[in-house]
Amino acid sequence: MLTLEKVREAAVRLEGVAHHTPVMTSEAIDDLAGRQLIFKCENLQKVGAFKFRGAWNAVASLSDEEAGRGVCTHSSGNHAQALALAAQMRGIAAHVVMPDNVAPIKLNAVEGYGAAITLCEPTLKAREATLAELQRESGAVLVHSYDDARVIAGQGTAALELLAQAKLDAIITPIGGGGLLSGTCIATRGTAPEVVLYGAEPAGADDAAQSLASGELVPQLAPDTICDGLLASLGKLTWPILRDHLAAIITVDDDAVRQAMRLLWEQLELLIEPSGAVGLAAALSPSFQSDAQRVGIILTGGNVDSAKFFQQ
Repeated sequence: MLTLEKVREAAVRLEGVAHHTPVMTSEAIDDLAGRQLIFKCENLQKVGAFKFRGAWNAVASLSDEEAGRGVCTHSSGNHAQALALAAQMRGIAAHVVMPDNVAPIKLNAVEGYGAAITLCEPTLKAREATLAELQRESGAVLVHSYDDARVIAGQGTAALELLAQAKLDAIITPIGGGGLLSGTCIATRGTAPEVVLYGAEPAGADDAAQSLASGELVPQLAPDTICDGLLASLGKLTWPILRDHLAAIITVDDDAVRQAMRLLWEQLELLIEPSGAVGLAAALSPSFQSDAQRVGIILTGGNVDSAKFFQQ
């Protein structure tokens, strides 16, 4: 059962290990949005993304017997980095399956944290099949990137911090597999139930929006977006939480995401990856119909090739 108490237990495990990331604001961006936006800077978290929170909570929760077997996962980047670092910090092995088109900055980081990497074709089917074989061979404990109660509880600590840092009317969180947003729902409903919760999703990978609209889980089939961290389908754990707690999911196109990335750089000097900027793009979208005047936005990561970014 995923509860506020589990998120608070994760916060205890993360104390002194993860960064308490700052919040930032911009009057220029507020003018564009017509409301105050409060940015939770998880791009400044360890490994440059919120993913460290969930990965460390999962690794720190393992028994000594489980930890001795090592951990494994498949990931396009940020969860892979986070799990590799968490495993390194606990002194255990990490095995990571990554697509062969993964961004070099993310591949190099995972290697740098000492994980054993197996590359495969860039499809979900190939990643899952490769991981299943790797797990059989290694005996490692699976730490799923989002559909894992320990991971979701860890991700929820970002919202706990944000709610302690600012008085909010609403929170917008990017959504891929839904781990961060599920944790955000649990943390917010338990501590500030009046805060309205929104998801932000690229139009080229809008399975969550389709699922919420239909009331049934719609799988991600052929995503097409620059937001490479938001390509996953919702999970068995995350979908019911999001279905029951979200007011809406706002979808935005890739051009809007690029504009949001540039705004964050120009106004706050924050280098944010596309998946991390989708929340701002949603807040600036005409589709965001809300009376909320103080909106928290979680900037989920900053692992982007700077040379490629400045070509946008």
